Amino acid sequence: MIFPVRLVTWLALAFATIVGLHAEEPSIIARARARLASEAILDGVTSIHYVGTLVTEDPANSATPLRQAIEIYLQKPAQQRIVITSDDTIEISALDGYDAWRRTIDARNPDRWQQSQMGSEQVKQLRADVWENLSFYRGIERVGGWVKDEGVAVIDGISCRKVAFHHDDDLVYLRYFDQASGRLVYTGTEMNNFREDGEIHAGGIRFPKSIVISQTAEGHTSKRTITFDQITVNERFPASLFAVPLPTVK
Repeated sequence: MIFPVRLVTWLALAFATIVGLHAEEPSIIARARARLASEAILDGVTSIHYVGTLVTEDPANSATPLRQAIEIYLQKPAQQRIVITSDDTIEISALDGYDAWRRTIDARNPDRWQQSQMGSEQVKQLRADVWENLSFYRGIERVGGWVKDEGVAVIDGISCRKVAFHHDDDLVYLRYFDQASGRLVYTGTEMNNFREDGEIHAGGIRFPKSIVISQTAEGHTSKRTITFDQITVNERFPASLFAVPLPTVK
């Protein structure tokens, strides 16, 4: 799954690490896919549209977490748009092939905004995110990557298969699947990770109801939770939704 340029950049730190060598597809992938939906349904996915709420916990003031609306559009082969809305600002980040941009808008005065382009490393991260969200663990070789089975690991008392999805030597998603059921238990590292919780079904696919993202730095752990209210599969989004906005006069 995956998600907002600030959130995407934050997630990039959570998932990037250096591991191993090329290998054939681990057998756990077939089990993980079968748990989500049939092969025909998964292979037929061209887009996913998420609508929900992003809650950010403030370690200094846990009693008043920040709540924002979030909307995520993903479309093959490499398009993504994330909109995060609060009372004060609207943050938009988008990927269109090899172009990526962000725009922050004053929610009370839409004529006030700032826009910037993202660099090549951020583009690479976003392209990996789109693949991870739309390919359901299979076919990374078609985008120049590879997958490696890293053996057994125990997470929360569950015997898991640890699988590394390499998009590059230094861009890797570590995922831990329950060996018995194929359920995705954990993604990331001890310091930067996310966990899925609950279920919501859309387009014949089993999705998580929420995702809890944790990052630990300098002894402090921050958490963000995305809860999905609606998921739609295989909508067709116009190119203009992802394209870099043309310059306008403020």
